[in-house]
Amino acid sequence: MSRASGNHKASPAARRKARRFAVQALYSWQISGANLGQIEAEFRADNDMSKVDLEYFHDILHGVPRDCKTLDDKIAPLLDRRMDELTPVELSVLRLGAFEMCHRIDVPYKVVINESVELAKTFGATDGHKFVNGVLDKLAQRERSVEIRGGSKKAAKPAEPSNQSER
Repeated sequence: MSRASGNHKASPAARRKARRFAVQALYSWQISGANLGQIEAEFRADNDMSKVDLEYFHDILHGVPRDCKTLDDKIAPLLDRRMDELTPVELSVLRLGAFEMCHRIDVPYKVVINESVELAKTFGATDGHKFVNGVLDKLAQRERSVEIRGGSKKAAKPAEPSNQSER
């Protein structure tokens, strides 16, 4: 199943395709200011979405604009330039990455950074991926510090003392 729903987990490839279409749709939204529903309908009609995690695509496409101000506020202090000096591609990729970093804790931070870097390599300027990597790495330090320190639920579980046996 290409769509994540209920207990079905989407494949990494379906998520990757969802991100790829989402960054293009976000770019379109930034440039045109068109209605998100219209942009989503056009992407679904004009592209082969059969192997795309459609729920994830929808979540990103509608979540980034909804939380745009908050995402921009999180990104801005991490930049080496003003927000209005970013290319539209860099801004789209950073917003997508920031959205996942802040709202999709089910996605490991390393995956968020890697996928965003790949999007920047595909759609951005020659060295834009290095910039995206640096910004999202700093954001991860702020937003996912517990995960970075290895404080996942499994790691946070107290270890049994070695001199006790389970009975």
